Amino acid sequence: MRFGMSGAFLPANMDDFTVEMAKRVRDLGFSGVFTRFRANDPFQTSKAQCQRLRDLLAGEGLRMYQTTGYWQCLIHPDEGQRWQAVHTLQEALRVAGDIGARGIDTGPGSMSPTGPWNPHPDNWNPGSREQLIKSLRECAKAAEDQDVFLSLEGHQLVTLEDADVMREVLDAVGSPYVRCDFDPVNWITLKTVFQTGPAIDQMVDALDHRIVSAHAKDIVIEDRLTLHLETVPAGRGLLDYRTFLRRLEALDPEYPVIVEAAGEKDLPEVSAFLRRTAEEGGIRIIGPQ
Repeated sequence: MRFGMSGAFLPANMDDFTVEMAKRVRDLGFSGVFTRFRANDPFQTSKAQCQRLRDLLAGEGLRMYQTTGYWQCLIHPDEGQRWQAVHTLQEALRVAGDIGARGIDTGPGSMSPTGPWNPHPDNWNPGSREQLIKSLRECAKAAEDQDVFLSLEGHQLVTLEDADVMREVLDAVGSPYVRCDFDPVNWITLKTVFQTGPAIDQMVDALDHRIVSAHAKDIVIEDRLTLHLETVPAGRGLLDYRTFLRRLEALDPEYPVIVEAAGEKDLPEVSAFLRRTAEEGGIRIIGPQ
């Protein structure tokens, strides 16, 4: 199993990524990164910029596990806006290929004007699912051409509301390059928050080989009079990490598990927790090299 990290001290601009940052990633025990690079417009990012970063990471024995798909609205009913989202994702795949990334991470987007992961009633209508499938089919060739996984992340607040819907969408797209980036916390509900092990088993049973990578964070339920499920760093919540890591390892020992929802001060504790849990389960940790 491979462990990667995201966020924390990693920069928003790829031009600001330094050898010193790469060494910190290694020192924390991670073998790769997921970077969002919000400051890099995919339509304007040059091959030379990407090559510099690619060479820097290779020189430190690190991998770019994921970069961003920019979370554009792939479900929009307006064909002009949907096509612009598709074009953005295609360019994001080009940038990811130039960097040498294993995959990109993107969600379906949301019809909410306040953010790509925010709820809106139109997120769950049949038309939104159809638009998503159409958009992904139009991006599949770009992913194949770049040899980069288009890794989809789901969440109960958007169109990919559970593992069954994710499976149905991926099967309708029908591309080996359009797969699932598995983040079980995003699908944990009130009914499953105290039984996350069986919930993870159900999700993996539904998705199986459609999974190609995973995100590692945790979840707590707060003592409040309305439902509040909050994300926290891995190891500080209710997610059954023994089941999570065991099921991923059984799919493929090469799959990266990428830490999210952890600040710089949290990373040593999170890294130690993941390594300890993996070792207790008899899972061999690969890297950093």
